[in-house]
Amino acid sequence: MHKNLITLLLLTVTSLTLLKAQITLPPSGDNQKCEVAQYIGLAKVAVMWGSPDVHGPNGEDRSGKIWGELVPYGLSNLDFGLSDENHLMPWRAGANENTVFAVSHDVQIEGKPLPAGKYGLHMIPGKDEWVIIFSKNHTSWGSYFYQQSEDALRVTVKPQATAYTEWLTYEFDDRKASSCTVRLRWEKIAVPFKVSVPNINELYLAKIGEELRTEPGFDYRNFVSASQFCVQNKVGLEQGLAWAEDAISKKYIGQKNFQTLSNKAQILTAMGRDAEASALMKEAIKEPTAGMQDIHMFARSLQASKKPQEALEIFKQNNQRYPDDFMTLFGLVRGYSGVGDYKNALKYANLALPKATNAQQKSQMEAAIAKLKESKDMN
Repeated sequence: MHKNLITLLLLTVTSLTLLKAQITLPPSGDNQKCEVAQYIGLAKVAVMWGSPDVHGPNGEDRSGKIWGELVPYGLSNLDFGLSDENHLMPWRAGANENTVFAVSHDVQIEGKPLPAGKYGLHMIPGKDEWVIIFSKNHTSWGSYFYQQSEDALRVTVKPQATAYTEWLTYEFDDRKASSCTVRLRWEKIAVPFKVSVPNINELYLAKIGEELRTEPGFDYRNFVSASQFCVQNKVGLEQGLAWAEDAISKKYIGQKNFQTLSNKAQILTAMGRDAEASALMKEAIKEPTAGMQDIHMFARSLQASKKPQEALEIFKQNNQRYPDDFMTLFGLVRGYSGVGDYKNALKYANLALPKATNAQQKSQMEAAIAKLKESKDMN
């Protein structure tokens, strides 16, 4: 009876100990937790790690003793967890808990695919090259329980010399529209690896499609912006054309005006359907919403496309709608000069000159007149 009572008390105390709430204490070795994140378009890339310093917990200077000593080159026996002489481990790429690398979308690391998710980040340091390991296990403590069978990806990179860095740091640089470089820096060594999102425009295309099914889809201007994205990035042109048509004719939402018609014409041009695009633009400039600048720029685009006679006709229409304005007179100068009719071009240049409203316009017209007097194209 007495023996059973003692056993019961011991079990009770043990249970209470296990059920106790945990208190928050400073990180071991004062290796503060850190987190950095960077977006590559829609894809979020983040690193979370414990950050040790070159000077140890007691203030000792460990300069020159970090790489190859505190952090051994190659694999090492951590003498804990799964690690022993027969199971050597990589470095945890930080301090204390597992260093975690997270990506919200599928990416490529040094050109190799890595699916979206969270990964334990481990490294095998070397004097001339490092192996970066992304483990499917991101919850274990440090590298003590690392298992190669859980690797999602390994890449090999070259270390670099860098300015002295007291605290182990991860940073993002070489930032571009579809890629960036993650760089570990500590003491006088930096270890970079490139993260890229190869299908970044497709991600945007899918996101835009989702958004147009919600509140943004009640404004025709968002369909214009969506189709412009397709044109500018040469992606999803068929979808862009459908969005351009929605901007014009979608029930209760679409509006037929210069902006929406010219937008659809741009999509058609990008698809190589030039005849349809030209016909649509001629319709667009007749819209009351077509401004003088809009018509002028359409005529200029025709000139750029080596269609000088068509351009002249549009310049004429612009002048008929907005007579005696410097811009439309200048358009006639450009139009006539483009077809080699320097006499009429000079005539309109002389009419435009006194209507110049600033020094730049006056200088442009004077230069045009000088060329036309020599029977040279001023465009």
